[in-house]
Amino acid sequence: MSGGQKSGGGGRRGKGGLHVRVKTAKKRSNSSTRWLQRQLNDPYVRRAQAEGYRSRAAYKLIELDEKFAFVKKARAVVDLGITPGGWSQVVRKTNPRAKIAGIDLLACEPIEGVAILQMDFMDDAAPDALMEALGTAPDLVLSDMAANTVGHPQTDHLRTIGLAETAADFAVRTLLPGGTFVAKVFAGGADHSLLTLLKQNFATVKHAKPPASRKGSPELFVVAQGFKGRKDAE
Repeated sequence: MSGGQKSGGGGRRGKGGLHVRVKTAKKRSNSSTRWLQRQLNDPYVRRAQAEGYRSRAAYKLIELDEKFAFVKKARAVVDLGITPGGWSQVVRKTNPRAKIAGIDLLACEPIEGVAILQMDFMDDAAPDALMEALGTAPDLVLSDMAANTVGHPQTDHLRTIGLAETAADFAVRTLLPGGTFVAKVFAGGADHSLLTLLKQNFATVKHAKPPASRKGSPELFVVAQGFKGRKDAE
């Protein structure tokens, strides 16, 4: 859906350019209409379309990298929850020489230079499959995974934190010394057990909410840098 295209509801000129209003069609719910209107008027959606990214989420990674500088120096990257592929597109554009392997339960259209696995990351076989696809140990593990929301904030938070903890455990078991781990968490940030794990294994652990993350969204990202190395490797 083109972000700059007029809808049947017409438009009016606003500070950000043309503001599109969407009429509620007979077969479209009010919530669907609000979602469509938000998409049509979202500058990040329009920018993603103009710059060839598959989703506005690409700019979350771009903005996190602008603040923490971890993409350009990465040599091998794991993208957890890769679909639709925006984060791997950013890595490819910023750091074309980096190896990338991604995984998602949902199908992801191919990306040149990226090995993509369609399987559940929670599957016991997933970590080994990812490592085989990457062909080497990663120095950057990215996780934009989030559990399907059920509308209950505490439940949604716990489910997403569970995914983040699994991703962090994978990072701690596979990252090269000095590596970086980036993961989505929800409002309130990483919980105590996740923070403890990260602080024990990384030199710095910080939370950030990039501008591309919608103001009304409860999402935050935890950025752990300077992996200390696995004790069993010492």
